[in-house]
Parts: sequence; structure tokens; C-alpha cells
Amino acid sequence: MSTPEPIIRLAAKGDGVTASGRHVAGAVTGDLIDESGVVMPGPHHQTPPCRHFSHCGGCQLQHADDAALGGFVTERVVNAARGQGLEPTGLLPVHLSPPHTRRRAGLHALRVAGGAVLGYREGGSHRVVDLAECPVLHPGLAALIGPLRQFVTAHGPKAMVGIDLTLADQGIEASLSHFPLEGLGPTEAALDFAREQGLARLSFDQGYGPETIWEPVPVTVTLGGVPVGLPPGAFLQATHDAEGRMAADAGAWLEGARMVADLFAGLGTFAFALREGRKVLAVEADQAAHLACKAADARAGGQVLALHRDLFRSPLQPAELNRFDAVLLDPPRAGARAQIAEIAASTLGRVVYVSCNPSSWARDAAVLAGAGFRLTKLRPVGQFRWSTHVELVSLFER
Repeated sequence: MSTPEPIIRLAAKGDGVTASGRHVAGAVTGDLIDESGVVMPGPHHQTPPCRHFSHCGGCQLQHADDAALGGFVTERVVNAARGQGLEPTGLLPVHLSPPHTRRRAGLHALRVAGGAVLGYREGGSHRVVDLAECPVLHPGLAALIGPLRQFVTAHGPKAMVGIDLTLADQGIEASLSHFPLEGLGPTEAALDFAREQGLARLSFDQGYGPETIWEPVPVTVTLGGVPVGLPPGAFLQATHDAEGRMAADAGAWLEGARMVADLFAGLGTFAFALREGRKVLAVEADQAAHLACKAADARAGGQVLALHRDLFRSPLQPAELNRFDAVLLDPPRAGARAQIAEIAASTLGRVVYVSCNPSSWARDAAVLAGAGFRLTKLRPVGQFRWSTHVELVSLFER
């Protein structure tokens, strides 16, 4: 009988990996695997907290305790850096968002015989897992699953419906797509639903973009202490706690910088958090987000200057960047290849880079390293709890 092999790490897609390179689904660091593939749970293997785990595609790592989960997030980030020859001089503890803190969710719903199913899709499938619970969602969002299922059952089309939920200052914003409201009856039913559930806003996209039918007062989200108008579909960090952790790191690392450029600024998540004691230029390509940021700053006192500009097509040039003491950037998953090239050619000495993709971040980091920057601070962030989606906040200095 052969000796069981230990799992020594978790691969990018969540499989356990042995020293011999064997991949085992459902295993975590510290488990043992026998010759037939049976998993013998180790000290970091926990009972998944959700009944839908292994079917729902939303989570891949509910069987990993916090130590294994934190190790996975940290290794993904550090290995991405090392793959480009970079070694952080200051690796900070991983931040993991707690359960029940996700403030936005993208769900799917479909009418079926006798009712409707509503939830996330199965991993690698278009089939919808009908949710009875979701331990990652904020309780306010989770409580809306049942009422939404009933609404789709009564009024939904015979096609897949997209449902985006966001927790705003005034309550929950719900946006339904591929959901035609044909006639007065369905429209009145939708208004009754919004009223009964206390929604902050209800929008429907019937193929021409979101159309708001219910919004008793303007919907906002507070960023850095500033209420900012929340356009339908606008990007937010997935959890408030991770947003606060990354903003706090950025604020500490940019101490003494009086002029800061926030690139790919969105609604101003970091710009408003950094505005105290300094001037911040918030650059964003999405017009709705740009206008929301601009209007919020006008009400807040004018510390943030909002600039509408596509940094993929028209990145800030070295002559523009050299006016600032530091730059913060939080680009989409593709990274910021064009803008990073201009930063590398500038005289900037400090760059805070927030990323939702360690691979594109590492590629951009190598360009900064080639221009004399050192990776001096790096914090792995796991705000998509129990998933393989990994984020980070980092500081480069020269």
C-alpha cells in the first residue's frame, strides 16, 4: 500500500496540488490523498457553510478554513510578483472579507414549470442554481432572493433574466435586464414590489439600457465620507471592509503627497478617501461615473478635480504626471499597459497600484521595476470570499 500524498498548496482554480504535481478537486492544504484519490481531511479542511457548495459556481473554496484561504490569496499574489522577478520588501498580512459582507451581486433567474429558479450559475454551465441561502451576501441582499423569485414567477418573461443588486446608502438598488414590462399591469406590479420591499431604486433594461421606474430619493453611496450619486450599473468594490482596508493603506503610503492623481477613478472611491490635506485629480472614462464624482465634489468642498478621459486611448503623459507628487491607479482586469509606460517615463517617485488581477498587475509591475521602481509594500486582498478571485494593493517607490 502506497503512502498517502499531502496537499502542499492550492492551484489557481482551487484544486489541491501534491508535491508530485497531482491536482485533486475538493482538497486543501494539509489534506492527504490516497492512491485511489480519496481525500483524507487535514487541519485546514472545514465543512462548507453553504448547502449549495460544489454545485453553485459562485464559490470554489468553502471547504478551506481562513488559514488555508489566506494562504491561497497570498500565494497567488506573491507568485505573480516572483514570476516577473519581483520580491516585495514589505509583504503585509492578507485581508479577507468576512462572510455576509458582499454588497453587490449578479444573479440570474428563469421561469420554470410551477415557479422560477434564481441564483448563480453552476460552474462551467448555464444552469441556474436555485438559491436557498448565500453566506457571502450582505443579509439585506440575501433577504431579497425569495421576494425576487416570487416576482419573476408572477411577471417574468420566458427567458433568462439578469438581476444586479447593490447595497446603497438608501437601501438596495435592483436592476433587471432582459425583462420587458409590457403594459400597465406589469409596471404597476413592479412599482408595488419596489414599494413593499423598500428598494432604493428599481430599474429595467429592455434592450436600450437601464430605465429607472422607482427611486423615491436620489441614490448615493458614501465614499471617503462623501455621498456620491450612484448611476445604475456603476462599479463599486465588492465589500465595504476591503474598500476601507485598501483606502487606509493608500492613505498611509501617500503621506506627505500634496498633489495626487487617481487614475481609473470610477466614482471616486480612492479620490475622496485621499482628499483630506491634499488635492486629487480623479480621471475616469465612464461619463456617468465621472459626472457623479464631479457633482459630489462640488457639494463636498472642491478637493477633488474630476477629469473625463480614456486612459487606455489617451494616457496621461510624463509632462502631465510630473506635476504630481504621487499617482494611484485602479484599472480594470486588463491592467494599464499604456498608462504604466508613461508613468515609467515620468519623474514620479511613488505609485500605489490597486489590482483585481495579479497577472496583469505583475506584467505592469515589471515595467515599473525596469524604470527603477521597487515594490516596497504589498497586501493581498480576498474580498470575494471563498472564490478564486484575488485582489491586491501595492506601493512602488524609486
